[in-house]
Amino acid sequence: MTTDQETEPERELLRRWTSTLLAARAGREGPDPLPYGRNLLSRWAEPQRRYHTVAHLRAVLDRIDELADQGGEGGELELVRLAAWFHDAVYRPDRSENEERSAHLAERALTEAGLTPHEVAEVARLVRLTVTHDPAPGDLNGETLCDADLAILASDPDTYTGYTRAVREEYAFVPDPAFREGRTTILTHLLALPRLYRTPYGAAAWEERARVNLEREVAELRGPERG
Repeated sequence: MTTDQETEPERELLRRWTSTLLAARAGREGPDPLPYGRNLLSRWAEPQRRYHTVAHLRAVLDRIDELADQGGEGGELELVRLAAWFHDAVYRPDRSENEERSAHLAERALTEAGLTPHEVAEVARLVRLTVTHDPAPGDLNGETLCDADLAILASDPDTYTGYTRAVREEYAFVPDPAFREGRTTILTHLLALPRLYRTPYGAAAWEERARVNLEREVAELRGPERG
């Protein structure tokens, strides 16, 4: 059942949510998925967000689909998709425990929604993994989610500039010197990883372009300090 207030893009996302949750339940009984999906969409549409918006959620889901189509690595894709829905469901730029609070939300909601303890624990683990984006070798679920979440780093230059602008707007309360220092720390951590993307497809399609973008942004962030 839809409402007159929902846009067609929102309805499409809710259809994807419903399909994913029902597939994860694998025929087991459970409550109507729609209220859970609507609650999540309302969270992703909160006014403090500039990058971590419904558009980011849709992009991550699309990249998971792309990896599933191109990579063929396996994993529990429905749980990965559920983790995408929850991974930034709690988001306050001025707090550091967003992933942990998002994982707790997933644990509560998905238990109530009819998933097994194993499934709930795996979704919550994946949400927490987005703190570091550093899955262990062979962690197919983690590799897929982290690659999808980081795919924005491999955007074309104009899209990447829009992404960095939106991130800065989310942290508008942070003075420029502190923001540059914090952002540089995050980017240099990512650049220090042996591979940004762990799936074969992600490594082949996105790695080189992402590193060019990251290195350029780090140089720009450090520029004012050298001036």
